[in-house]
Amino acid sequence: MLDGLDPEQREVALALSGPVCVLAGAGTGKTRAITHRIAYGVRAGILQPASVLAVTFTNRAAGEMRGRLRELGAGGVQARTFHSAALRQLQFFWPKAVGGDLPRLLERKVQLVAEAAARCGIRLDRNELRDVTGEIEWAKVTQTVPADYPAVVAKSVRDAPRDPAEIGQIYAMYEQLKRDRSVIDFEDVLLLTVGILQDRHDIADQIRRQYQHFVVDEYQDVSPLQQRLLDLWLGDRDNLCVVGDASQTIYSFTGATPDHLLNFRTRHPGATVVKLVRDYRSTPQVVHLANGLLGQARGRAAEHRLELISQRDPGPEPVYTEYADEPTEAEGTARRIRDLIAAGVPAGEIAVLYRINAQSEVYEQALADAGVPYQLRGAERFFERQEVREAGIALRGAARAGGNDSLLDDVEDLPAQVRAVLSTKGWTSQPPTGSGSVRDRWESLAALVRLAEDFARAKPGATLSDLVAELDERAAAQHAPTVQGVTLASLHAAKGLEWDAVFLVGLTEGMMPITYAKTDEQVEEERRLLYVGVTRARLHLTLSWALSRSPGGRASRRPSHFLKGLRPGSGTLGAAGSGGYGSGASGSFERGGAGRRKPRGPVLCRVCGATLTEAGAMKLMRCEDCPSDMDEALYERLRDWRSDQARQLGQPAYCVFTDKTLMAIAERVPSTGGELSSISGVGARKLDRFGDEVLAICAGGVGEAGDGES
Repeated sequence: MLDGLDPEQREVALALSGPVCVLAGAGTGKTRAITHRIAYGVRAGILQPASVLAVTFTNRAAGEMRGRLRELGAGGVQARTFHSAALRQLQFFWPKAVGGDLPRLLERKVQLVAEAAARCGIRLDRNELRDVTGEIEWAKVTQTVPADYPAVVAKSVRDAPRDPAEIGQIYAMYEQLKRDRSVIDFEDVLLLTVGILQDRHDIADQIRRQYQHFVVDEYQDVSPLQQRLLDLWLGDRDNLCVVGDASQTIYSFTGATPDHLLNFRTRHPGATVVKLVRDYRSTPQVVHLANGLLGQARGRAAEHRLELISQRDPGPEPVYTEYADEPTEAEGTARRIRDLIAAGVPAGEIAVLYRINAQSEVYEQALADAGVPYQLRGAERFFERQEVREAGIALRGAARAGGNDSLLDDVEDLPAQVRAVLSTKGWTSQPPTGSGSVRDRWESLAALVRLAEDFARAKPGATLSDLVAELDERAAAQHAPTVQGVTLASLHAAKGLEWDAVFLVGLTEGMMPITYAKTDEQVEEERRLLYVGVTRARLHLTLSWALSRSPGGRASRRPSHFLKGLRPGSGTLGAAGSGGYGSGASGSFERGGAGRRKPRGPVLCRVCGATLTEAGAMKLMRCEDCPSDMDEALYERLRDWRSDQARQLGQPAYCVFTDKTLMAIAERVPSTGGELSSISGVGARKLDRFGDEVLAICAGGVGEAGDGES
């Protein structure tokens, strides 16, 4: 059971009595250490399986822990989330403690919060409703009662989504409605279990006889309410092992606090403390950057940071890339991803991570254009989001109404028309303060406004109907079936995951750290969020930013100050650790796409000679309106062949070739590999994979009217 553990992991496995605090850095094998600890104790006869309760924070993590324990011969150990463990106890002891059946569990509290708001005479839209519901959850896990909510919010410098007094009213009414209807929510599961254990010493003693030993994973994410429940489970005993990393505290907005982890040795003076710093996930180059990032941190969590030491062979240096604008950043990222896939990195081992979900749209589009399959994690696809669908309906209605829409009276400029329409859906010229769904909604609408501005710039004279058609085309291209591909995710959604290659994008001031991070602690949490992103990478790591939002825009943005001293040419690193790999800034710095180091010349239409600005037109090498000499029959044969290929590969058709690429092939009718590879969208990988068949189709061979085989 101890074979294969490093010295520190072995120390964890052998520390089977008394309080134990495991400070485990990213990628250091903490799950391995604690599951082997439990299994070793069981196999050695020191721990009884049924007497051990291991708790963590997600069903996925609990399931993984149960699976590993079964493999190690400790299948009888309970591994659950806090809520699951508490609900099980509440269901068992409720008849004895209270009598009757346990009140019905409210699966979703949103509807009841909406009713509570209505009874208070407060109107909430869908997004405000979600945010107020989140505030109620935060209040409950921090053990804040409705009457105290406004004062606690003011003291915590928390950005409430509405007037705190109003939220306090809604919170009080929500609790009243639950009592009237005999229902409880998930937070009540913890609160009621705490209440029973406090009031009924006989029940508390029964649970303490059942569970003699406790293990808590991700201890930096414990809320005050969860800590209170843990204290009641323990009683006056100290057989507790906690595992965590204060540098990965990124959920304070939900009530999580690293204070319990940082104060553990104060509360338990005789605790065994083990630090896991051997990083088995990432290369020395990635670890060096992660250490350097935390080396500049401030605050209490920073004082307890762990200096990671990579156990892997050296790999490539991190790449820092500066782009002229956001679309170029997305296109450059897609090209790099395509190159990695061509070099043998599986698409499923690549991730693009960003700060907020609204940033996904431009990467969804760029990857689709590049023929790279992708999947979103923790968010709906951009064009499937409720606010984007509603905005599309509103824009379509305004386009149909044309000059009869009073909203657009005297508004001729396309972007101004879009802003006028979207203002009815919640868009404003200035973003709302704070975070939450209201901000997410605004960011989605703002992305549509930016898209309209870019579209108008690329197509002077374009109408609202033209824009609606463009949106429909984009939406259709991105409604492909879910496939195994590159992961697109927010940094928060990436916690606990890892990939061979990670692209951290949009790293500008105002996005990382986010604009609404005002206090020092909020800014430091943003730094920890970036640290989590860096430590997701095993081998390849690329960090990028854009100097302007759109092509031709003023280059007024600055890269995140978190990168100062880390990227080449940005100053010295100071006292940051090296992770066993040199010191100071390392990595390569590039200016990508239309950057200043290698300016890209204009792309001209091969028919009329005009400068091309739209991606689709540049792929065709002609203006959309210029005459096409496309071989229609060849185009249809190529489409039929592509459909067959997509079915065989189990991928969307655009992953083989996009429509624009097929059109370009049908227009230019290449006869050699060199001619085919010169067409945008036909890279080396696709040339090698599909080139012979495409050239045969162009020559009138394979794929014609059922002749031959595709």
